[in-house]
Amino acid sequence: MNSKDYIETEDFYGAHNYNPLDVVISKGQGVWLEDVDGKKYMDFLAAYSAVNQGHCHPRLVKVTNEQAARLTLTSRAFRNDQWPLLAKEMCELTGFDMILPMNSGAEAVETAIKAVRKWGYQIKGVEKDRAEIITCDGNFHGRTITIVTFSPEQQYKDGFGPLTPGFKMIAYGDADALEKAITPNTVAFMVEPIQGEGGVVVPPPNYLKNAKTICEKHNVLFVADEIQSGLGRTGKMFACDHENVKPDIVTVGKALSGGFYPVSAVLARKEIMNVFTPGDHGSTYGGNPLGSAIAREALKIIVEEKLCERATELGDYLMQQLQKINSPHVDFYRGKGLWIGIVLNKQSGGARRFCEALMKKGVLAKETHWNIIRLAPPLVITKAEIDWALERIEQVLMMP
Repeated sequence: MNSKDYIETEDFYGAHNYNPLDVVISKGQGVWLEDVDGKKYMDFLAAYSAVNQGHCHPRLVKVTNEQAARLTLTSRAFRNDQWPLLAKEMCELTGFDMILPMNSGAEAVETAIKAVRKWGYQIKGVEKDRAEIITCDGNFHGRTITIVTFSPEQQYKDGFGPLTPGFKMIAYGDADALEKAITPNTVAFMVEPIQGEGGVVVPPPNYLKNAKTICEKHNVLFVADEIQSGLGRTGKMFACDHENVKPDIVTVGKALSGGFYPVSAVLARKEIMNVFTPGDHGSTYGGNPLGSAIAREALKIIVEEKLCERATELGDYLMQQLQKINSPHVDFYRGKGLWIGIVLNKQSGGARRFCEALMKKGVLAKETHWNIIRLAPPLVITKAEIDWALERIEQVLMMP
């Protein structure tokens, strides 16, 4: 079968809930991908930051094979010998007291919502079923029924009602708006330190620090969604670290398994996590030995291969070089670390055509919204590989 055959088969049998670029990948190594027809591409999306460690990292291949041959799943009805070690290592690495494992990022966010609501009722003393959570315009936290309730994207909600009450939305980057929105029923403020799907939107300086201070003042939990921004992408283990902010709760996922297995988690203080008792919440696959073994190695790779430091150094270089491209289509560039949004102007004709042109030149990137090209290569990328990509990015940005 060639690419055309695979695309026709997928479109015939698969639900049409995505609009992918028409490239059919069959192999990957590091920052490089190869399609079924043998053409090679450089990955500048990294599966939405899930493969920060690079595709098919040899250490993760080895651990996956070894653990898969030994034990893959016990459910949480029984204990296993990998989850306790992941829990210990993750908490020691991040400085949190406790961790609750799940699978997808959306599951981690749902877990955090449950945690803050129950904390609000048991610890803060909010009246039953009156808890409120404040979120931000431009957010993306997933696509479950509850999560799309507080999405600003109308498409995510259309046809899926009735939606879940208990949320209010404020402007992103505006700490004063946060303070004004807080009521006695407010239990949490949930925020992305950098909005990924929003177009790599970086908030104003000290926004996170000011928001955390406001939350502490009003006894409101500060919840950071670091599913895309965390684990090295921005040049720090967590994007909140740039402002030395310690959230009350952090959600993580994606690069937690280096692209090998769905693994997510919620990190929190003991006081918060202890609101859960047996039967309150769970997952058959959460904390399974295969995913736990993979996540343990994925974290070690981030630390031992200094991926945070690489993201800072190479991200600064990429941004500097992009800003030298005087394209008539570009309004501005923004980002942090190896996470950059190219914001196009209204006359550009939209980001999709630029991503399709990049694909033809061997660079895979993906648009977000109508006018933003998102660049997020695996953190193992080299300067020479960035230069290779930049040459092609410039050619595309300078096209009519």
